Amino acid sequence: MDRHNAVMIEPVYLSRLLAFCCCAAAAIGQEASPALQPVPFARVRVGDPFFAPRRATNTAVTLDHALRQLEEVGTLGNYDLAAKGATTGYRGPIYQDSDAYKALEAVAYTLGEYRDPALEARFDAVVARMAAAQDESGYLDTAYQVQQPGPRWSNLRDHHELYCAGHLFEAAVAHFQATGKRTLLDVATRFADLIVREFGPDGPHAKGYPGHPEIELALVKLARATDNDAYLALAQQFVRRRGSGWFAVEHDLDPRTTRLDYWLDHVPVAAMQDIAGHAVRAAYLMAGATDVAAATDDAEMLAAVQRIWRNTIAKNVFVTGGIGPSAHNEGFTVDYDLPTFSAYQESCASIALVLWAHRLNLVTRDPGYADAVERALYNAIPAGVQLDGTRFFYTNPLASDGDHHRRDWFGCACCPPNLARTFAAVGGYAYATSDDTLFVNLYLAGDTEFEIGGGRLGFVVETEYPWNGKVALRIVNGPPRELAIRLRVPGWCEGASVKGPADTAPRPVEPGYAEVRGTFRRGDRVELELPMPVRRLIADPRAEALRGRVAFARGPIVYCAEQVDQQAPVAELIAAPGRELTGEWRADLLGGVTVLRGELLHAPVRPWSGNELYRSAPAAVATPVTLVPYAVWDNRAAGAMAVWLPTAAPPPRIVGPEASAAIELSFRHTNCFPEGLRDGFVPQRSGDTPRENAHFWPHEGGTEWAAYRWQQPQRLAGCRVFWFDDTGHGGCRLPAAARLYWLDGESWRPVEPVDGDGLPLAIDRWCEIRFAPVTTTALKLEVEQQAGFSSGILEWQVVGAD
Repeated sequence: MDRHNAVMIEPVYLSRLLAFCCCAAAAIGQEASPALQPVPFARVRVGDPFFAPRRATNTAVTLDHALRQLEEVGTLGNYDLAAKGATTGYRGPIYQDSDAYKALEAVAYTLGEYRDPALEARFDAVVARMAAAQDESGYLDTAYQVQQPGPRWSNLRDHHELYCAGHLFEAAVAHFQATGKRTLLDVATRFADLIVREFGPDGPHAKGYPGHPEIELALVKLARATDNDAYLALAQQFVRRRGSGWFAVEHDLDPRTTRLDYWLDHVPVAAMQDIAGHAVRAAYLMAGATDVAAATDDAEMLAAVQRIWRNTIAKNVFVTGGIGPSAHNEGFTVDYDLPTFSAYQESCASIALVLWAHRLNLVTRDPGYADAVERALYNAIPAGVQLDGTRFFYTNPLASDGDHHRRDWFGCACCPPNLARTFAAVGGYAYATSDDTLFVNLYLAGDTEFEIGGGRLGFVVETEYPWNGKVALRIVNGPPRELAIRLRVPGWCEGASVKGPADTAPRPVEPGYAEVRGTFRRGDRVELELPMPVRRLIADPRAEALRGRVAFARGPIVYCAEQVDQQAPVAELIAAPGRELTGEWRADLLGGVTVLRGELLHAPVRPWSGNELYRSAPAAVATPVTLVPYAVWDNRAAGAMAVWLPTAAPPPRIVGPEASAAIELSFRHTNCFPEGLRDGFVPQRSGDTPRENAHFWPHEGGTEWAAYRWQQPQRLAGCRVFWFDDTGHGGCRLPAAARLYWLDGESWRPVEPVDGDGLPLAIDRWCEIRFAPVTTTALKLEVEQQAGFSSGILEWQVVGAD
């Protein structure tokens, strides 16, 4: 049985990770090799069976859908209002401009592959509206120009002016690289020049930096495209200023009681030890810091981002390649917090992790970073888009009861255009070069040609990856000198082999980069074979939500069980040891996928009845199963889904009179699940994030209540409560007080404790109370919430008097 992923690490990958950690630590202060140069996206044509159909849909459907949505929700109309000097009529959240820029970036990447005249005309028309909205100083942020929430640059922490500017810069560079046009680049540089004047060392905002990182990596891109070192210098200043305490001063915050790590402002980046805060902000910041470190030879900063990466990849990444477990802060909580049903795993966070990992691969030449890119690109990220290209996931749980579905757009619509630009640019992650070496990081069927070694190297990639591990590079032309081609052997792969033009037979290679060296000529072939057996993955035991569970993978693909394919309920499937699955190609299913088929066990759960103390299961029996790639789940009939399956039937769950009661809450948010009160899943800690959680967030302070109500009178004598308290990463705390009431006719009366002062308040344990027996049809648990916080209940069990 293998271990896999950041917390699910296969043995061979673990050895590479440990070796890399040691080498990285030893390398600090030593002269490093120059950073690799990525082969530009416009030089790579993608025709593979996985990405090509999605990219075709992205071009034909998603881009049009996004541009239409941007018109309908007012995003593009905001530029027209700004151009007219209007001060009313703004629509959308304050960071709405960023959605338009990401959509334009996606269009730009697409134009780099094919200059579609109609699409280019739509792009140019939008750019003209943006240029008209830009004021004489170069400023461009429609929320501040139209809505005018305050003086410009007055709330850098929350109002995203610099974040929006960063996405403008990225779109402008992509457009310039794809078409050679400067229309959007001129808009971007005018704004960038203003930001340099405002935020440079001599500017009026010389201490400032963005609450939402992104502009850092964008300024580095802009510096490279324009050869303007002022942009790079400002990117470096933004990275170095973070953690100075400026946010606390500007917003009159007490750093002793305010969680500054949400904004990654709790400590300077160079001193940061672990990943923290909002997941998208964190990974964007680390990507920008990596760029800055590489461009300025900042060994201290590079050591920091590598150190933070090791914490992230070893303890905080989902098996599907995404990050961020918590909905409350859209980010990180504690190490090994990797829930399934409540996993947040925002699509933008997975994309941000790819941006960071890709940059670290270029700087360090370590293939482990490219492994992380691959995992997210084949799992977490494609799951974010429906196969028809018109619906999207914002969050990506690893289990569902069948009620989580994609939407056509969002009020906060950061994810759809971000997904679109990622699919459009995927070819840019495939290859990188040094003076005399080509690094192949992704195996995308198609072709490419680019400058290397004083000449041009062109080749066709023949493969059915990720469904088949056979890869061949057929050389079309090569420079007249010796080159090295280094092909990434993924960490999940054992038994790989490579064969170059000078080899008489394939030679075995280990995970890492397999090198083939020679003077390559037309007709030469470089062949790689990556065996793809089905792998059973287990998690690090410190990931409590995953203990006693396994996931299945084949090649880079992680699989899940969807109800539509099963004869037994997904929640009752047991992946017992010895139960193995095999791969089977299905051209007729979900656009063509390899599924996993075989038999697992079915352990049916007997429904609750009456006031029984336990619900238990009869003996498990074999049942046929089909697993599909997580990347394509929720494209058919709605139903339950699970990535992680238990290896044994769960023990009987203790239940009491609450099993037959109806549940009532004083308030219920959309992510509150009342059934969590009595689902029988006993928590380990008050900070656990269970499958279903009952809470009163975001109501803060005041009084709230939960009640059990029965159709027939019940004789009750006590109860016990396990309180929810997510201190450190959420807004729920122990109540200030809690009281129990029973219904006497039409009146609520307090219970009379047999001993003690009432219901205890404590974390990480059951809080029990015994009271004088009552006969009633309802029991109410009333909580007085702490000021500024909400309360939650992980489990509430009732004790009968008999």
